[in-house]
Amino acid sequence: DPFPAVYGPGVLIERSMHREWLSNAYLLADEPGGTAVFVDSGAPLEPLHDVVEREGLTVTHLLTTHSHHDHVAGDEELVERYGLQIVKGAVEAGGLSIQALETPGHADDHLAFVANETVAFTADVLFKDAVGGGPDAAPIRASVMDVLMTLPPEVRVLPGHTDETTIGREWEENPFVRYWRGDARSIDERVRVGGEDATLLVWSPDYDGKGKAMVRFPDGREAIVGGSRVER
Repeated sequence: DPFPAVYGPGVLIERSMHREWLSNAYLLADEPGGTAVFVDSGAPLEPLHDVVEREGLTVTHLLTTHSHHDHVAGDEELVERYGLQIVKGAVEAGGLSIQALETPGHADDHLAFVANETVAFTADVLFKDAVGGGPDAAPIRASVMDVLMTLPPEVRVLPGHTDETTIGREWEENPFVRYWRGDARSIDERVRVGGEDATLLVWSPDYDGKGKAMVRFPDGREAIVGGSRVER
């Protein structure tokens, strides 16, 4: 079920989450009876349709963070129902002013959206206590540290999977962020990943309960991988 409809500073946000993928779809609106947009569609959409009806909203756009199936599965349903535009970029709609920030690493086309300077939809680059996976850690580090961590600490972070957090909390507590900003040492544990020897640098919880790791291979490559791939 989505959260109760609560209007924050100029916005209403509702979330639906897929029970298996744990992926989120969001509905963002400026005011009761006002303008709304969806952010991603990879979760049951009926609860969000109910909010549109109940609040008397006019839906104008679907913002897509990246093209992985668990974030675009409901695109066709939304287009058919609302006749909306699918956009991968900045949007001005009613009282919503939404920036699009390029945040590659987990996916080449990955964007984060910042709405009215108060809420960041970070999709699969920044989570509570973790970051997105990818074969090269460098672009993920740049997207997190050089883009998202420059946002004000009070900005709400609504990720692509599971729980909400804030920029400030992740700056202080996210194991990857703490390592990248020099506040935490590397673990330096010998492990194996996909049959290769590697050194474990960072380990964190992850949204699926299996953990997330940053590892360095003997040739110097650094990758961020799901904990289930790491043989400790």
